[in-house]
Amino acid sequence: MTTKQMDYILMLAQTLNFNRAAENLFISQPTLTYQIKAAEEEIGFQIFARSGKGAALTPAGAQFCTTLRNVRDELNRAIEQGQNINVLYKEDVRIGLPSRSYIHLLPQAIMKYAQVSPSVSVSPLFHPFDTMDLFLKGELDIVVAMKEDTLRIPDIRVHELYVSPIYLISEKTDPLAKKEILSAKDLVGRTLMVGGGSPPALKAVQQRVIAETGINYFNSADHETTLTNVASHKGICLAPGFLNDHTGEFAWTRFDCKESFTMVLCTHAGEQRPSVQHFVKILQKLYRQER
Repeated sequence: MTTKQMDYILMLAQTLNFNRAAENLFISQPTLTYQIKAAEEEIGFQIFARSGKGAALTPAGAQFCTTLRNVRDELNRAIEQGQNINVLYKEDVRIGLPSRSYIHLLPQAIMKYAQVSPSVSVSPLFHPFDTMDLFLKGELDIVVAMKEDTLRIPDIRVHELYVSPIYLISEKTDPLAKKEILSAKDLVGRTLMVGGGSPPALKAVQQRVIAETGINYFNSADHETTLTNVASHKGICLAPGFLNDHTGEFAWTRFDCKESFTMVLCTHAGEQRPSVQHFVKILQKLYRQER
């Protein structure tokens, strides 16, 4: 199916009238009819039911057009991005990360990189759940991850970026926020939110705090829900520093424990492009300077 046929189908789905759709598309009505029929023959089912009054979407056609509209929007965005890169840049470095907080110095790195490599674009791609899968499929040049998650992955190079301690998240007005470092005994009498897909090291700290203090706790579905609960005075939580979005909305206070997370950048083992290697080095230098 061509992009023109996609546009023809979506226009007819909008107007449900062949003559009006053809006018909007600046083509003849027979051309539109032929292209719609050709598309239906290709996909193997009828999108529109024809009648003397015009056209109506079949149940299969209605479902198809809903998906097709999303596909066309994604395709338009991909074309626009490609056109921008084609005009302004000779190369594109794609870096995948679950959220902006994982590399909060990414904007500074992109700016520094642009100063020395203005013909190379850096495209951050945010995928909360499948960044590593996309990287392994070759759709990303760099991916950020916890080092422990990369130990058994073949054909990659691992570049250490920073060590992320564990913090206690509380409201900025909470008395706990006034301390420089907190221990389990500081949390006695409070309510701790746990769960939400916590990595194993964080779960170990949560369980140890609960066992040592008898603190009240309840499960929170995910990090965003947890932050909402903190803001709603429902409790406090422990979290790795790489989740800190640095907006200043909450207090992040270091928690006294041996556990931490080593965050790394992964590149493909066969990656030889200087552009990718140079961007990795810029990020590493920025995080060394931040220590």
